[in-house]
Amino acid sequence: MASRGSNSSANGLLPTSRSGRHHLDMESSAKVRLPTELGDDAASSKNDDHDEDDDPFDIAQTKNAPHATLRRWRQAALVLNASRRFRYTLDLKKEEEKDSRRRMIRSHAQVIRAALLFKLAGERETGLSTTVTPATPSGDYGIGHEQLVSLTREHNISALQQYGGVKGISSMIKTNLEKGIDGDEADLVKRRDVFGSNTYPQKKGRSFLRFLWEAWQDLTLIILIIAAAVSLVLGIKTEGLSHGWYDGGSIAFAVILVIIVTAVSDYRQSLQFQNLNEEKQNIQLEIMRGGRTVKISIFDIVVGDVVPLRIGDQVPADGILITGHSLAIDESSMTGESKIVHKDQKAPFLMSGCKIADGVGTMLVTSVGINTEWGLLMASISEDTGEETPLQVRLNGLATFIGIVGLSVAALVLLVLWIRYFSGQTKDTDGKVEFESGKTSISKAVDGAVKIFTIAVTIVVVAVPEGLPLAVTLTLAYSMRKMMADKALVRRLSACETMGSATTICSDKTGTLTLNQMTVVEAYVGRNKIHPPDDSSQLHSLVSTLLSEGIAQNTSGNVFEPDGGEVEISGSPTEKAILSWALKLGMKFNAIRSESTILHVFPFNSEKKRGGVAVKGTDSKVHIHWKGAAEIVLASCTEYLDSNGCLQDITQDKEFLRAAIDNMAASSLRCVAVAYRPYELDKVPTEEENLGQWALPEDNLVLLAIAGIKDPCRPGVKDAVRLCTEAGVKVRMVTGDNLQTAKAIALECGILYSVEDATEPNIIEGKTFRELSEKEREEVAKKITVMGRSSPNDKLLLVQALRKGGDVVAVTGDGTNDAPALHEADIGLSMGIQGTEVAKESSDIIILDDNFASVVKVVRWGRSVYANIQKFIQFQLTVNVAALTINVVAAISAGRVPLNAVQLLWVNLIMDTLGALALATEPPTDDLMHRTPVGRRAPLITNIMWRNLLIQALYQICVLLVLNFMGNSILGLKEDNTQVASVKNTVIFNAFVFCQIFNEFNARKPEELNVFSGVTKNYLFMGIIGVTFFLQIMIIQFLGTFAKTVVLDWQHWLICFGIAIISWPLAVVGKLIPVPKTPVSQYCRRAFQPCRRPFQRSRTSRNA
Repeated sequence: MASRGSNSSANGLLPTSRSGRHHLDMESSAKVRLPTELGDDAASSKNDDHDEDDDPFDIAQTKNAPHATLRRWRQAALVLNASRRFRYTLDLKKEEEKDSRRRMIRSHAQVIRAALLFKLAGERETGLSTTVTPATPSGDYGIGHEQLVSLTREHNISALQQYGGVKGISSMIKTNLEKGIDGDEADLVKRRDVFGSNTYPQKKGRSFLRFLWEAWQDLTLIILIIAAAVSLVLGIKTEGLSHGWYDGGSIAFAVILVIIVTAVSDYRQSLQFQNLNEEKQNIQLEIMRGGRTVKISIFDIVVGDVVPLRIGDQVPADGILITGHSLAIDESSMTGESKIVHKDQKAPFLMSGCKIADGVGTMLVTSVGINTEWGLLMASISEDTGEETPLQVRLNGLATFIGIVGLSVAALVLLVLWIRYFSGQTKDTDGKVEFESGKTSISKAVDGAVKIFTIAVTIVVVAVPEGLPLAVTLTLAYSMRKMMADKALVRRLSACETMGSATTICSDKTGTLTLNQMTVVEAYVGRNKIHPPDDSSQLHSLVSTLLSEGIAQNTSGNVFEPDGGEVEISGSPTEKAILSWALKLGMKFNAIRSESTILHVFPFNSEKKRGGVAVKGTDSKVHIHWKGAAEIVLASCTEYLDSNGCLQDITQDKEFLRAAIDNMAASSLRCVAVAYRPYELDKVPTEEENLGQWALPEDNLVLLAIAGIKDPCRPGVKDAVRLCTEAGVKVRMVTGDNLQTAKAIALECGILYSVEDATEPNIIEGKTFRELSEKEREEVAKKITVMGRSSPNDKLLLVQALRKGGDVVAVTGDGTNDAPALHEADIGLSMGIQGTEVAKESSDIIILDDNFASVVKVVRWGRSVYANIQKFIQFQLTVNVAALTINVVAAISAGRVPLNAVQLLWVNLIMDTLGALALATEPPTDDLMHRTPVGRRAPLITNIMWRNLLIQALYQICVLLVLNFMGNSILGLKEDNTQVASVKNTVIFNAFVFCQIFNEFNARKPEELNVFSGVTKNYLFMGIIGVTFFLQIMIIQFLGTFAKTVVLDWQHWLICFGIAIISWPLAVVGKLIPVPKTPVSQYCRRAFQPCRRPFQRSRTSRNA
């Protein structure tokens, strides 16, 4: 049961916080030295690790990071608008409130149950009979809505018994326990009207007005509004209303424009996240309606539905157990206790939101939506969609550093301009001294000082890159939306960018590398190969009967045989293949299931690779049937039935059968064996409790058949594997299948290049790997390409060994037992079709089509995120360096700045919001997959970026400063007055803006000579460039009064274009200049290392 608008963490809904991993895990992972492009030696890496311990912005792995670590980096960040900067990060305060609320609701539920149990115990002691209110009919149903809700919520077993148990309840709510409800539209509407729908009230998202309010919270913008108000009052007082409002009004207008554009951009991002969260919530599950298994949304569950339960499923609503075998439930999401609770007829109540930890069963839904404890819990807390990503944290560190530099520059400009102003050295454009001691009025002096202060504050607005960390969110939101089209649903933002750093992918075989369209193509009964495999005439009736019974009863699938229609088979692909084969051999599924009774079930176990069932026939004979991995079942067999129905000793023929299995495996077939053994009825436990603990005998089995199942490779998977290899990402196959099958598929997919490569340790069995010591596992893990017969624990050990060796590991998984490996990996990828809810919830990204090619697309998008952020950083730093330098030099030397407050705000808008939109939404290119993975500690600003931004910034500084000091002669302006100065400053402003527009093209391709490739396909980029051009022309030609500009003639426009267009050939020339491999940041670190050591020692001694 879920809300359509809440976050995926409610999907399934373990209530643990995102920082659920123990601190010890984080510490151990922090000690792992990850590969970088720095080429550090061991000694320097030690020093680096020591440095990193002191850097709050160095969190290489934010997945499951402790709250203390997250709080530390936020406190260290220089932030002008915290509500906007930290909007998409985890709200630590709300998280604490949410946990408190959860505990309160759980305690309330436990108190109610404890009181009820106390009451029942007292009644038993005193001999009083428990009085239960008779069921009150409601409409067409024999029990009222409130009574049904109360029964389940209070776990009132006495009431259940008096109502006639689950059969009595089912008849009251008109449900067939075997076939489910009819499920026609009229019936569903009636049930929703009476009992409610499986949704709960969701908290509304932020309105646009809220985003406006948050955009307004920026400290510098507030100061600018105050300064504008002061300037407005003083301007009107000194110059009159007709002209005095220009300065203050234009600044206020510019600030309001910045706020509106920022709010619109943020609101659009918010809507994208809302849409994605709705997708995350929409769990698909199988239920029984009208005798057939149908797949529906969790939102469409109604009271009366019969729901099959398997390992890893989420209980979709409150209900009562109909039948169950070894059913164990993880109720930690509701009780807060990580204790597994066993369910049977003595404890039949199931709670929504809990997980199936073991066993199988079916349940009858009795309460949905807000009428469940889970619904109450989810409706009372607001789900926080926020989350840290490593890039966000690092960019906050970069923004803080740039901000400190910007504040220092702004303070210097303010100090210099104020000293020059009050010492009488500042002159206006007509050459008159602006301030004369004793002559200038106080209001005029204050007005002049306020204008200088406004310029300094505006420099801070430009200098502190508030949009830098938010650019990560923007590009992630864009990428997540596009990845949905590529069949990948991102549950955790950080995984999207971490995938770009992946060095290895540990992939499942079945359904990921293969099509998951399984068919039985070979079969053996005894020594006889059945050809074709579905020819029943080659089987003795005894073999056929036992085989049909074993397959029909020992399955988690189902067969629906409509009158006159086509047979429908449901279940896992392997189950469907076996059931389909048995039907062709003449199996009567429904007849067999009705004629025999299941006594006990051992569900298929990925550790043991087999599943079993004990059944009692009409003649009271007990058969124990096993089905599973062929060589494992064969090892437990002592006899076999031949095709004539005769019992034969298997000792002499085991080698033949093993060879048959190997031959099928070498042909890429999955081998499944079916076996049975007769059992004495009097040895079967009679008590339900003992029966639940009974271990099915698995020795002395009689082999019935071995089937070879073909699952062809997916088309295009070989190209996808090759693409990964070229991109520096090693693909490893980890499968539970036979090693020979795994080897054959790996050769077919291109994971193994040749048969010569198929030697240990390139290919290895899970058992061999797990028996190695920890150090040996680390050494061997690097060499492993294929792991066969692996258990989920083997997968976890492999992930841990690879991570300790420095790899950034992505791992795929679909089973419940894969959850630890998915959680441990840097990026957990669960399967959308075959994956259980437990696996999906432990994962970071859900691959909706289970296709390996989609995994490769995720790598591509991950690299695109990192590349787009780097493009934006290069563009923004170029603007920062140029604007700050021009204003500082002009202020110190001339006492005036060429770019005023309104102009700087417009530049900030181009650089911050529009620039992020243009560059953060660049689609991925093929070139990204021809690079090696980016190390997680690789510098954000590479040497190539430093080269590009310094060349452009120096060019802009030189040209614009020359215009500032020699502009009159260059532009042919003869007189030295206000009009001439305005023309010169307008040209400087116009040329500066055009330089940024042209430089956006350069930022698109930091390493390529052709910056225009693919530009016409990016409509958003072209649209933003067009809008920026248009608005700049409007500002110069029509809004001069506000922006302090004048109308330019065509020659001046040509000069501005000429200055700006030179940036393109300059960028081409610049890219021919080689750069050193060692990053600039490493030189800086070495230079400052002696200064940091005393601080580190003192800090260490304080901590000690």
